[in-house]
Amino acid sequence: MTMDQLKRQAAARALEEVRDGMQLGLGTGSTAKHFVELLGERVAAGLKVIGVPTSEATRADAERCGVKLTTLDEIDHLDLTIDGADEIDPELNLIKGGGGALLREKIVAAASDRMIVIADDSKWVSTLGKFPLPVEVIPFGLGATRRAIEKAFAECGVSGQMAVRKAKDGHVFVTDGGHWIVDAQLGRITDPPGLAKALSAIPGVVEHGLFIGLASSAVLAGGGGIRVIERRKPKGDQE
Repeated sequence: MTMDQLKRQAAARALEEVRDGMQLGLGTGSTAKHFVELLGERVAAGLKVIGVPTSEATRADAERCGVKLTTLDEIDHLDLTIDGADEIDPELNLIKGGGGALLREKIVAAASDRMIVIADDSKWVSTLGKFPLPVEVIPFGLGATRRAIEKAFAECGVSGQMAVRKAKDGHVFVTDGGHWIVDAQLGRITDPPGLAKALSAIPGVVEHGLFIGLASSAVLAGGGGIRVIERRKPKGDQE
């Protein structure tokens, strides 16, 4: 089975969680693209949902597939967001942003009652960090911002090379929000929540690709079938 087929399997399993009348967050990336396409087939068959896309690419896909769209200015919450990830750890902390949509993805995920992450099982890791961590930054004062990021890395016990992301044409990659992305090769992130907090405190950092405590479950497709992992609730937060 190809990687693309595995991604589609994960998307199809997540689609089973969608109910008539839901307000959905629509993720970005190759796996989320499969979900939007499958959702479009259900909509064509009569399912009534409305979606908030996390990128202009997803907006175009959803419109092509006939999925009705809205914005977070027009509705006050989302029932469910379905999105992919670049890495997923056993606590369901994520690295996202390989496609450059991390800011909108995090806004949409935070506005959702639930977030289901869909991926092939190669994205499952014991410790985050092998995938480069994207940090979305404002171009102004980039040197100062990078020095502050390096200091935050050192304080959190990680280090690695940083590079401004380039687009396929060789120019600087620009996000839908007009920002740049610095990718950090960290190898291992031993304290994702601590690093997320440190990066969020830096002026010039718009957002980072550590998604902490946002995913409620993950649907992983592999050669042995589908695995669904639910996030463990902290003590004292049991229902």
